[in-house]
Amino acid sequence: MTAPALSRRLRLMGIAISLSAASLLASVPASARGPDGIADIAEKVIDSVVNISTSQSVEAKGGGRDAMPQLPPGSPFEEFFDDFFKNRRGGAPKGGDKSGEMQPPRKTNSLGSGFIVDAAGVVVTNNHVIADADEINLIMNDGTKIKAELVGVDKKTDIAVLKFKPVKPVTAVKFGDSDKLRLGEWVIAIGNPFSLGGSVTAGIVSARNRDISQGPYDSYIQTDASINRGNSGGPLFNLEGEVVGVNTLIISPTGGSIGLGFAVPSKTVARVVDQLQQFGELRRGWLGVRIQQVTEEIAESLNIKPARGALVAGIDDKGPAKPAGIEPGDVVVKFDGKDVKDPKDLSRAVADTAVGKEVDVVIIRKGNEETRKVTLGRLEDTEKVQQAAAKTKEDPVEKPVTQKALGLDLAALSKDLRTRYKIKDSVKGVIITGVDGSSDAAEKRLSAGDVIVEVAQEAVSNAADIKKRVDQLKKDGKKSVLMLVSNGEGELRFVALSVQ
Repeated sequence: MTAPALSRRLRLMGIAISLSAASLLASVPASARGPDGIADIAEKVIDSVVNISTSQSVEAKGGGRDAMPQLPPGSPFEEFFDDFFKNRRGGAPKGGDKSGEMQPPRKTNSLGSGFIVDAAGVVVTNNHVIADADEINLIMNDGTKIKAELVGVDKKTDIAVLKFKPVKPVTAVKFGDSDKLRLGEWVIAIGNPFSLGGSVTAGIVSARNRDISQGPYDSYIQTDASINRGNSGGPLFNLEGEVVGVNTLIISPTGGSIGLGFAVPSKTVARVVDQLQQFGELRRGWLGVRIQQVTEEIAESLNIKPARGALVAGIDDKGPAKPAGIEPGDVVVKFDGKDVKDPKDLSRAVADTAVGKEVDVVIIRKGNEETRKVTLGRLEDTEKVQQAAAKTKEDPVEKPVTQKALGLDLAALSKDLRTRYKIKDSVKGVIITGVDGSSDAAEKRLSAGDVIVEVAQEAVSNAADIKKRVDQLKKDGKKSVLMLVSNGEGELRFVALSVQ
């Protein structure tokens, strides 16, 4: 083949390859094409994102110093307000210290983000953005300012719903399925960082189902898309232009983005928004149990391999679990068809289930799986604050007879000991009167005044019972013993102690 002919053939092959590559690229779904589609998505949804401005009247203390607004712990606005108010305060007022003088209340402002989910005028944001606000205003992408009203809030997921009257047609966005997000998938965050106005950032999904101990239903999406102060309440989009999360908080030593942003998943948000619109409050399912982690030691004591599930430590006498036959010591491993790997899984599954629904609850009891049918009740959000009873310093009338086992000083419950340690009459078992500071019991935070109710899932009434059962477990080659322990108020928990 001549050189000109070869050159012509190579050019034709190049064209064919280019056309083939273009055809292949066109067939690849948007979620796999990387950041190429970000500009199109941003242009499509930017008008649905709003800036939120709130004002609040706060009392100022003496010396003309502005009072700091009370913000939720860990709020992305905390450092912003701290810096803002320090700058406003400046030095001490002229004429000397007037810290004793009361100043009139003044208005403070906060800024955040939100997004429109209904063109009739419904906005979703974070609760901490609008908490305690006297006035809420929405600033649209074109600068239009509209007053908004609060529909309802859910503090446990930090979600709030607002309503407003549109002065002209507005753009609404839809929720996507956050359960379908994959690690490494591209996402887009839009919000109002540092009150600069609508800003677009992009990154990937770094992790899913992240628990950072912010609430009972933590299951955050972690992203490295830049999220800063003011982004709170703004949407996290997938490359289909659907909202897959609500940007809620960041972890940062500086207050700026370091690539650790967290969003409440849309699956959670959509349900919260729906209930807040319907009822103005959340109506969560309630099982009526107190649960705790199944540690390796507890799993070994209960013959559960591998360690999994949620250990039932207590039953509410008026809760749905009691008539269903669920008991302390049971381990819930499946709820309504969903696997329960740890207590958080159970808490989230129960909360997301409709009140009044009958569900199958699979438990492990003494090594065997059983299924119980439970009709869920409603979780009341009124939280009861219980104060631990202070132990008296008075000496008992007579010195109790004690025995030692596992680093514990144990005694039979007497009237004098009940009075000394404020133990309710309904609590039965063997009381701990002392703990060896170097023992496993001390490390597991057992203390004088705790009452051992069961050992190896059998009730005990005296110290001899405990010592006898511990000795038998040692002979059987067990590494630990499972104890059901109560405080003076009757609140139960399981503790596994080493017998080695």
